[in-house]
Amino acid sequence: MAPCAKARIATTLVATGQHRELLDQVLSLFGETVAVDLQVMSESQSLSNLTALVLQGVTDVIARTQPALVIVHGDTTTAMAAGLAAFYSGATLAHVESGLRTFDLDHPWPEEFNRQIVDSLAHYLFAPTELAASNLRATPGLRGQVYVTGNTGIDAVLQMAQRIDDSPELRRALANKFGMIDPRKKMVLVTAHRRESFGEGFRRICAALSLIARREDIQIVFPMHPNPNAREPVLAALSGRSCVHLIEPTDYAEMVFLMRQAHLILTDSGGIQEEAPAFGIPTMVMRDVSERPEAVATGVAKLVGTDPETICNAVYPLIDDEELYRATARSVFPYGDGTAAQKIVDILQRDAQL
Repeated sequence: MAPCAKARIATTLVATGQHRELLDQVLSLFGETVAVDLQVMSESQSLSNLTALVLQGVTDVIARTQPALVIVHGDTTTAMAAGLAAFYSGATLAHVESGLRTFDLDHPWPEEFNRQIVDSLAHYLFAPTELAASNLRATPGLRGQVYVTGNTGIDAVLQMAQRIDDSPELRRALANKFGMIDPRKKMVLVTAHRRESFGEGFRRICAALSLIARREDIQIVFPMHPNPNAREPVLAALSGRSCVHLIEPTDYAEMVFLMRQAHLILTDSGGIQEEAPAFGIPTMVMRDVSERPEAVATGVAKLVGTDPETICNAVYPLIDDEELYRATARSVFPYGDGTAAQKIVDILQRDAQL
C-alpha cells in the first residue's frame, strides 16, 4: 500500500504489530511511518484471537480518527478484520487486490475466506486483472463498484528495483549481505509459509529441496518464516547442507535483490507469484491451486504442489535446458504496469472526493 500512501492522499497508517522490525525497515524505504501500532500479535496466536483484537483495535481507530475512507489490501486476517471494523462502523471501505479466487475455502486457508468477506463489504473494489473483475461482477449482491487497476504490489516492486539500480551504495550493501551466493552456481530462491502446508506439506517441500540440493550446480537460498510451523521442519531437514543457505527473514529491498539474482524461484507466496514474473524469473508455485491463474497462463509461473517428484521434475529442466529456460524466463506483467496506485488515487479523488 506504500505507493498509494505516497500518491496525494493524507493517510493514517495502522499496523497490527506483526514483524514490526521488518515493517519499519520496509516503510523507511518508502519514506513512511506507522501512525498507530495496535500491538495485537502474540506467540502461537490463534486466528480467532487475532481477528478479535484487530476488529476491536481498528474499530477504536475509526472512532477516534473518523476517516473518509478505510483502505485494506489483499487477503490477510488483518485485512478481513479491518474491513469488518469499517462495516460495523459505517465507514466507506476500499479493497485493493480484490476479486482473486480459487473458489475453494480450504486453499488457500484462510485467505480465500478473508478475500471473499472483504469483497462483500467494500464500496470500492480495485481488481488487479480483468479475470479478477469478472469474478466480482459474477458475484450476486456485491455493494461495491469494480475497477481494474493492476496491483499496487507491482508498483512497489518496480519502484524498489529502480531504487536498487539507482543506488551504488545500496547495491554494494545488498551484495555484501549475500556474499555467500556463489556466482558459479544457479541459485534457487525458496519461500514457504502457507498454513495449509503446515505438517505433511512442509515435510514434502523439504524432501524435494533435499533432492535438489544434491546437485553440485545448484545452491538454495531460503529465507525462513518466523512461524515455528514453517521454520522448524526446514531447520530439521536442511540444516548443515553446504549448498543450502537458511537465512533469517529479509527486508523488502533484500527480497527484491534475491529475486533478481535467482535462476528460478520456488514459492507458495501470492505476492511473489506476481512479482517474479515481472522480472522474468521462472516461478514454481508450491500449491495445488492458485488464485492467480494469470501468471500461470503466461508460462513463467507453474503450479507444482508439494509432491517432491513433481517439484523436481519442474526444476531440473529449467536447470539443464538453456533453450527451455530462455523461452520461460520472460518479463510479463499480467498484474499491471506499475501505475495501479495512481489509478486508484485518481478514482478515489474523483468519486470519494478525498
